[in-house]
Formats: sequence, C-alpha cells, structure tokens
Amino acid sequence: MSALTAFYIGLYYVAAIILIGGLAYRVYEYATTPAPLNIPTTPAPTTLMGVRFRMFREVVFFESLFKSNKWIWIFGYLFHVGLALVLLRHIRYFQDPVWFWVEFLQPFGKYASLAMVAGLAGLWARRFLVDRVRYISTPSDHLILALLIAIGLSGMAMTFVAHTDIIALKAFALGLVTFDWQPLPADAPLLVHLFLVALLMIIFPISKLLHVPGVFFSPTRNQVDNPRERRRLAPWAAALEKNNG
Repeated sequence: MSALTAFYIGLYYVAAIILIGGLAYRVYEYATTPAPLNIPTTPAPTTLMGVRFRMFREVVFFESLFKSNKWIWIFGYLFHVGLALVLLRHIRYFQDPVWFWVEFLQPFGKYASLAMVAGLAGLWARRFLVDRVRYISTPSDHLILALLIAIGLSGMAMTFVAHTDIIALKAFALGLVTFDWQPLPADAPLLVHLFLVALLMIIFPISKLLHVPGVFFSPTRNQVDNPRERRRLAPWAAALEKNNG
C-alpha cells in the first residue's frame, strides 16, 4: 500500500467518525433543548398532521424561501436538487451490483453537477452584490461556499475534462466500507476532490450547514398552533404556579 493511499484511508475514517459523531451529538442537543413557548410562524397548522405536511413542503420545496425571495429560491433550489442527484449518483461507488434506480440516475446526476455549481455561484454572488447580505456575511460564509464550489468543479473536471480510473476508484471506495483496502488512483483532480470532500465532512458538524438536521427541530416550524388548547410553561414558571396554587 502506498503512502498516498494510506493517507486517504486514514483521512476518510477520521472524517467519517467526526461527521457521524458530531452530527449525532448536535441532533441530541437539538432534541433535548427545551422549547417551552408556543412560537410557530403563523399562519401555522393546528394539527400534528398539518405540521408534518408543512415540514414536508418546507424541506422538499423550500416553501418559506419561495414566498420571501424568488431569486434566492431559484439558486438555492438549483443547488440542493443538483446536490441530491449528484449524491445519489455517487452511491454506485459503494455497491456491487448497483441498484437499477442508481444506474437510471447516472446521466441525470452527471449533468446535475452543472446546476449545483450554478446555484452555488448565484448564492455566492448574492453575498457580494446585495448590500444587506454583504453586511452580515462572515468569512466562514464565503469559505463554505468556496469549498462547495471547489468540490463541484473538481468533480466536474473528472467527468468532463480528465477522466479518472473509475474501476480503481470504485475498488478503493468499496474497500473503505469492507476494510479491504485497495490502491487509490493518483490523479490530481481526484485527489483534490477527495481531500475537499473529507474537509467538508470534518467541518460539517461545526458549520452553518447544520441547518440540514436543524430544520426538523425548529420550533417555529415543528410546533402545532394550539396555545389555547395546551399551555407551555417554562420549568421555573411551572414551579412558581405550583407553589402559588
């Protein structure tokens, strides 16, 4: 095994541990944080089924973003849909044989990378061109967008410019999962792409990208609008009411 292959094997195991452990910890924090006040963004559903349907529309169609800003919605939706197809296309590297629907998505995922990068470019341009957004943008906002664009461009380079050895790459990816380690092709675009993806996995649990699981724990979205039917009291208020009663 070459030193290069050993480095990337170790890098991806460390990145996977940080990603999974960090996300699990963050989800635990979100799930155990009290939400004593009833603060759904109105107009809000008055039933649990309505809340579930609202969350579905929010996660799948970005409903609130669509209502607030159509331009941002276009770029955001381009990026997220493109990213979803690209990720589904990458499942083939971890399967043998490959599921039929993953094979079906291959051409769509190939060109979805163009939509993904276009959406990211629009979102990044917004941080320069819109005064109020530029004012609140931090260096981390720009760095995350730059990282995502670099991942997209390096992946596109392997697809449209300098093709890598897909068979060897798949053997390497399967080896990571089965602990049967195989040599990694030493193509520059591939090495850059894999390094950037590992970096994204490492910083994910400490970045603003946590809105991915966080949206499901947002009290403005996941609460039923029933303040009259159900009282929500902070622990100190409940104790005070009990003592006075």
